[in-house]
Amino acid sequence: MRKAKKKRTGGIGSSFDDFLKEDGIYEDATARAIKRVLARQLAELMRREEISKTELATRMKTSRAQLDRLLDPENESVTLGT
Repeated sequence: MRKAKKKRTGGIGSSFDDFLKEDGIYEDATARAIKRVLARQLAELMRREEISKTELATRMKTSRAQLDRLLDPENESVTLGT
């Protein structure tokens, strides 16, 4: 019978979030990560539903060009408002 490992709390050093905050890039890194996840989810939806970019843009009530910018995880010209 194996013993369950105890979860460590208050480990050595700080968290990665703390590191990003100290460098002043937490908000930017978080926004980029959210955009990448959103782009991946939209691409998966298109694949699963077998729809084109044009159809997805129509459903989202946006342009195909705007959708292309959103689907490009490296495109920083798209900002996500909350």
